[in-house]
Order: sequence, then C-alpha cells, then structure tokens
Amino acid sequence: MTGFLRSRLFRYFLTAGTAAVVDVGGFAVLCFGRVPIAVSAVTSFLLAAVVNYLLSGRWVFQSAPSLRGFGLFLLAALGGLLVNVSITLAASLYLGIPPVLAKLVGVGTAFLVNFWLNQRIVFRRKAAG
Repeated sequence: MTGFLRSRLFRYFLTAGTAAVVDVGGFAVLCFGRVPIAVSAVTSFLLAAVVNYLLSGRWVFQSAPSLRGFGLFLLAALGGLLVNVSITLAASLYLGIPPVLAKLVGVGTAFLVNFWLNQRIVFRRKAAG
C-alpha cells in the first residue's frame, strides 16, 4: 500500500469516526427530545451521511460536493450497510462468533468496502481529454 493510499485511508477513518459521533450524538439528542426512535435513527443517520460526504469529499478525496455525488455516496453507504449486516449475521449465526465480535468484523469489512466504493465510484476522478 502506497503512502498516499495509506494517508487517504487514515483520513477516511477520521471522517467516518466523526460521522459516527454525529450519528450517535444526534440520535441521543433527538431521543432526549422525545422524537420517536425510528425517526431519530433515520434523521441522525442522514445528518451523519451529509457530514461524512462533505468531509470525505473535501478532505479525503479533494472533490467538490454535488447532488449526484451525494446520491452515489448514499447508495455506497447502503451497500456498506448490506455488507455490515450480512457479515455480522453470517459470522454470528453460521460461524458461531459472538454477536458483538461479529459486528466488529462486519463494521471493519464495511468500512473497507465503503472506502473502496468511495475511491473507485463516488469520488472517482474523470480522465482528462
């Protein structure tokens, strides 16, 4: 892995961590304000997605924000969620890994999948010419 890719992956890790804090913190604030749990979860997820998209685009991939880019970002996030849940369930139910450990494996795998999707699809640089 090149130094550039390693640096980009580290910055992506920091932006994802920031988005996770926004997600959990926003969820807590909304729940404390007596907003229904499902509405709180969706709202905090979307707020975190906006934060993650803007930070990742500017700081990690040096890309200007756009509606199309955000749409692709959300699709990639849903793909990551599918990977996360699938691995968590498979590891827990079929491999006998304790659920919390299985979730950690799912989260880690989804993180790498999301990084790849963002680098190769969402924030892909168009070839000149």
